[in-house]
Amino acid sequence: MAECLQENHAFNRNVIIASNRGPITFLQDAEGELVIQRGSGGLVTALRGIVHQVNATWVSCALTPQDSDWSSGAIPISEGSDSINLRFLSPSHESYEGYYNVIANPLLWFLQHSMWDVPRAPIINRDTWKAWDHGYTQVNRLFAEALVDLSRQSSGSTLVMLQDYHLYLVPGFIRQMLPRRQRPTILQFIHIPWPGPEYWGILPPTMRQAILKSLCAVDVLGLQTSDDALNFIRTCETYLPRASVKYRYGRVWYRNHATHVRDFPISIDVQALRQLADSHQVSSYLSEIQDIVSDRKLILRIDRIEPSKNIVRGFQAFEEMLDLHPEYIEKVSFLALLVPSRMDVPEYRGYLDDLMAAAGRINACYGTPSWEPVRVLVGENYARAVAALTQYDILLVNSITDGMNLVAKEGPMVNQRDGVLILSERTGARQQLETGALVISPCDIYATAEAMHQALNMPAQRRQELVTRLRWIIERNDISAWLCQQIDAIAELDL
Repeated sequence: MAECLQENHAFNRNVIIASNRGPITFLQDAEGELVIQRGSGGLVTALRGIVHQVNATWVSCALTPQDSDWSSGAIPISEGSDSINLRFLSPSHESYEGYYNVIANPLLWFLQHSMWDVPRAPIINRDTWKAWDHGYTQVNRLFAEALVDLSRQSSGSTLVMLQDYHLYLVPGFIRQMLPRRQRPTILQFIHIPWPGPEYWGILPPTMRQAILKSLCAVDVLGLQTSDDALNFIRTCETYLPRASVKYRYGRVWYRNHATHVRDFPISIDVQALRQLADSHQVSSYLSEIQDIVSDRKLILRIDRIEPSKNIVRGFQAFEEMLDLHPEYIEKVSFLALLVPSRMDVPEYRGYLDDLMAAAGRINACYGTPSWEPVRVLVGENYARAVAALTQYDILLVNSITDGMNLVAKEGPMVNQRDGVLILSERTGARQQLETGALVISPCDIYATAEAMHQALNMPAQRRQELVTRLRWIIERNDISAWLCQQIDAIAELDL
């Protein structure tokens, strides 16, 4: 990472990161003392490579009262690391609820994951419009005002790196607030899929136009896959009549401005993951995993509890395999480590009920006194998840659609059993990993069942070839490479 930044003149500038959730959250412990909870996600990891080289500031929403009280200042991004300047924004509770829990989730999230049951949902009513006008739009304007303020305070050029679907309107507001010569370079990365124009037609034209016009004020728009990038250009061509698109160059020209559309597949911190896998923290969970598995083969999935992850069909495929190949009864266990997500959204609560019912049915039909076919463990425990990843024979990632799915990259890097990756063709990870995985259609439970059967019977040499290929790909396309690709794009475009 350091070499990438030192060799590239594009980062001889100030950097401002903006995202809904920041790298650090302040909390109050039982004694009333202020404590810091540091994030461990890929974006935080990537940022560590920046703070060693440039002046970086991160702007995000305050998620706790302590965040609001702290407001802004410099703080180490991780233990013993260089500091980053943090700035928390504090929208009203009502504004944040509309911005996050009505528009961003579920409206945009479900739309971009192609998850709406369109004959029944979404229902866009006066409450939705209130959330759009006084929530999503207002919070995006608040972000833009903070970014403009920081940009004006900076000496020299500034790069603003916007993250994800929460902040779609920010670039347009920045364009309105600053004359061209004073605008920072804007790079926005979208972490979730971008569906084709047909699905964007679900949104009312006012919302759709506002999002597309704003994103066409970005200098570089990053998406997870080449299909996502193509879909964005197609969407602009369909719904922005005055836009001129160049598919060959990945460019949208709108209102005398060029937006360069690129795919930057996000990845993982390979070194940090391997260090964690070798830690006592992870090894302490190995006995729990081994007690569940015993001497059986292990099919593993690790997911947030949300409909797009396709957990129910994964269980149904396992049930299909047991029916088609009864020789696996009492020989294979399915372990699902599931993390609660957005349980305040009715669709998510209902999906938890559905998946538990599916697992219960399989256990009732096929279980024996000494064998529980499907074990579901609900809770957020990353160390236990990594321990399980070291032990699988099959890692099932059958999402209906996914921006990337980093579990598909984490598993091969720590697995000790030459486990086989079964990967949905609709995950972002497919673009890079398909040559080392068994690729399935997420809705085809028969094909998924047969892929499980194939993986369980695969010769040892073939399993080793596949996992070696996956590790080679992932090591060369880690989180540092993801960030460097964006830096290189800025430099090549001379932005």
